[in-house]
Amino acid sequence: MTWIEALILGIVQGLTEFLPVSSSGHIVLGEALLHTGSANNLAFTVVVHFATVLSTLIVFRKTIWSILRGLRPEWNHSSRFVGHILISMIPVAFAGLFFKDEVEALFQGRTMLVGFMLLITGGLLLLTTRAPNGNRNISPLKALLIGISQALAVIPGISRSGATISTALLLGVNREKAAEFSFLMVIPPILGIMLLDLKDITELSKAGTLGISSTALVAGFIAAFLTGMAACSWMISLVKKGRISHFAYYCFAIGIIAIIASWIG
Repeated sequence: MTWIEALILGIVQGLTEFLPVSSSGHIVLGEALLHTGSANNLAFTVVVHFATVLSTLIVFRKTIWSILRGLRPEWNHSSRFVGHILISMIPVAFAGLFFKDEVEALFQGRTMLVGFMLLITGGLLLLTTRAPNGNRNISPLKALLIGISQALAVIPGISRSGATISTALLLGVNREKAAEFSFLMVIPPILGIMLLDLKDITELSKAGTLGISSTALVAGFIAAFLTGMAACSWMISLVKKGRISHFAYYCFAIGIIAIIASWIG
């Protein structure tokens, strides 16, 4: 992978990680177009995901600091929020433990699958137009249901942010809280996966089979970080204004194109 290809895919990752259009789906489609093998490059995947996590931490730094400062042995707002985050992690942890090989197989250039899943994402986004103007808080049950949406989003083409935010809105959760919870709930699972992958990356590096240059990794990181910060802030604004359904038409268009391209080629 060249540094230009890494830059392009880093931009794709940074934008689509937060916008409800599926970052994993776009990475698979990008790999198919550029023939880079990025979907199978562990080092690149870890680096761009770390970049988007870092952008999330910066955008929500005040919220995160407030939660950490408020943690007490008793059941207060901060401990309740952390408890809900832990509950939301159960489904994706289950999927990772018992369906790891099956999930990884979904990233093997399956553009047809990505196309159909983008259509489902688009339909889910359209459903938010019928969501109640709720002002409810996250509850343990809601956290679990939102977590199930996150687990389903391991399928490329299903947008994680789109699925989790849409589920929260349909459950009547306050729009601002829905976006906040959606973006913060993904941090622990991604960090956990990254830590597990670091051992494999170290071994590949020692063996000289990393498959990507340091220049390309830096380019991908910077691109994903900067675009991630912009996309995260923009997405929060869109959720508050109730406009995420607009992305449904983009998902429909790209999904149909992916299906036709896969069918023809």
